[in-house]
Parts: sequence; structure tokens; C-alpha cells
Amino acid sequence: MIELHGVNKWYGSYRALVDVTETIAQGEVVVVCGPSGSGKSTLIRTLNRLEPIQDGRILIGGQPIHGPGVDVNALRSRIGFVFQQFNLFPHLSVLHNCTLAPIQLRGLSRQAAEQRALALLDRVGLAHKAQAWPSELSGGQQQRVAIARALAMEPPLMLFDEPTSALDPEMVGEVLVAMRDLAQGGMTMVCVTHEMGFAREVADRVLFMDEGRVLERATPAAFFGHPQHPRAQQFLSDIRTPFARAA
Repeated sequence: MIELHGVNKWYGSYRALVDVTETIAQGEVVVVCGPSGSGKSTLIRTLNRLEPIQDGRILIGGQPIHGPGVDVNALRSRIGFVFQQFNLFPHLSVLHNCTLAPIQLRGLSRQAAEQRALALLDRVGLAHKAQAWPSELSGGQQQRVAIARALAMEPPLMLFDEPTSALDPEMVGEVLVAMRDLAQGGMTMVCVTHEMGFAREVADRVLFMDEGRVLERATPAAFFGHPQHPRAQQFLSDIRTPFARAA
């Protein structure tokens, strides 16, 4: 599904991605983790060309996506993206948020788009909020609507960029449940997240990044049980320390 070959990314003189080479299979759920500033969000944003790259190649479905002549709008219509901020259109109802792109970009009839949207809203537990405005929803509800909206385009690939980082702690669980259910349905997913419980339970693989490099790639059991790279060991130790102190 996704291939990265020697990908490099600079912001001026700062090198944000360093020779990243990775393959993600269809149906695989990959969690990308690491400290702040490690390149996680930059990496995921290169997968739908929200960020350009200066060197290397990225292929999705066997097709290079950063070359000249690529239809960026067509590319993004096949890749669902859920951001840290929910980015719902505030002047549109929940239902209209979920039907706008399928009608405008895919040519669906309003009836077909609404049927699909209602089914997806039901899937994330929000069919009863179809006529609500985004401002009437909690943060967790808005993020679940954002997931339904992304799914409305029937993408073969879903990207999540720290989808719970803007939420109050009590709202995190409902979003992670929606993501877990999506993963169990066979969706190819790449998730940048600090939610290590989600990574342990749901991911097929964990990629650990620091300073723009993928330093470790492993199954959740191997990563959390026996991390190999010293930086990964330190990262996990730092995460666990507050809980150990609290105990």
C-alpha cells in the first residue's frame, strides 16, 4: 500500500526526515511514536502531499505521489486524514459535513451520500447528532464526526495525526474505540499518537522515530517488552516513570 524509499525532508537547514525507508502493507495498522519534534507528523503529512519532500520517493498503491503531473486532489480523495484539530465546517450540520465531499468530488446523489453518511455516523455512535452543529458537540464527538467524514469518501487508506491530543482526557477513549473498530474492519491505517495503550492493543507494528529517523520497527509485544534501541528504551522509561512514582 505504502512505500517510502530514502525520503528526506528539510525546513531550511533543519533536516526533519532522514533517509526514511519503509513499507506498509494493505490492511496493516502502523503506529508511529516518538518524542516531540521527532518527525512523526512530518512523515505522515508527506503521505498525502501536505508536506513536500526534497529527496527520495513515496509510492501509494504502486504510484509515485511526489512527481510532476500528479493530481493532488485525486490523490487526497483516496486518503482519509484525521487531524489534531477536528477541522469541521462550523457553518454546516454534522450530516452536511459528511456529505459535502462525496457529492462535490465523487458525484454521488444527495440521497446516496446521506445514506452513506448516516451509516457511518451510526458506526461511530453519532447518528442521533446528524442535524447538530459542530459547536453543539463535545471535542470527542467532533473528532468522531471527522472520522466519519473521512470514511465517507471510501478511502483505502486512513491517516491519523495525533487525533486525541486536543481532547480532554475523558474524551480520548471514545475516539480510540472508533479507531480500534476501524482497524478491526481491515482498514489500512497509519497513526501518529502518544496513546501507547492503543498502540499496544491495536497496532500490527510500531515505528519509533527520533531526530527524523526511524530507529526501531517492531511488533507491539517486542517494542513494549524488549525495545532494542537505547533511545526507544529511554522513551518508554520516561513514559512509565510518572506512573511508577504515582504508585
